[in-house]
Amino acid sequence: MKKIMIALALSAGLSQIAMADDALKAAISNTARTTANVARDGARHPYDTLKFFGVHPKATVVELAPGGGWYTEILAPYLRAEGHLVLAGVGAGLKTKLSANPAMYDKAQVADFAVSKPLNYAAKNSVDIVLTFRNVHNWVDTSQQATKAVFQSAYDVLKPGGVFGVVEHRLPSGLTQDEKAKTGYVHEAYVIQLAQSVGFKLAEKSEINANPKDNADHENGVWALPPVLANKDKDKEKYQAIGESDRMTLKFVKE
Repeated sequence: MKKIMIALALSAGLSQIAMADDALKAAISNTARTTANVARDGARHPYDTLKFFGVHPKATVVELAPGGGWYTEILAPYLRAEGHLVLAGVGAGLKTKLSANPAMYDKAQVADFAVSKPLNYAAKNSVDIVLTFRNVHNWVDTSQQATKAVFQSAYDVLKPGGVFGVVEHRLPSGLTQDEKAKTGYVHEAYVIQLAQSVGFKLAEKSEINANPKDNADHENGVWALPPVLANKDKDKEKYQAIGESDRMTLKFVKE
């Protein structure tokens, strides 16, 4: 009987994992997503990235500085039924997008977030996963002290065992990172040290979002690459051949 019960429990667990997997794939293939965003799936690997961070349908997730809402388009429908999504730091453009599609975004909570203000976007020990995508360089541009405060806030709002997932443009260790990260690239070791300094443990790294073609040495920094192509027609074919930036993908855990 005990073996049967264990087998049934394992079967039920596998079934739930499969259902969560199907739901994530459905959120990624959702026809309501912006066409231009879908075109970047091959460079951003949303399925593998969110799986790596352990995002699941019942999770309470904070997305820090969601920008134009690229990942929000996936997270909102994925978490809508059983989870909870907090969007911390929403600009005017994304607010318009959220209000224009209530069927997709009505359950997402908008919270204030700015590195120059108190970081009160969620209660302490209330969140399963905090995610941020390509934002660390922006915070470093404000100050290293402000960046550390953001990392500390992520640690504070997470439950014990919670995950802080970071994707960021990666500067090769042989290149010098300036204090303001003006190129948009940041040393992976710097991000790891910063996270560890507020109490996080590095659980795992992934090369999901790596791009070995990118040497991070471009006129106008990371913005020389697609999709921005800041240098316009100058060396355009070269930058298109490189593709989007080389990115670190780091999973930290609050013990």
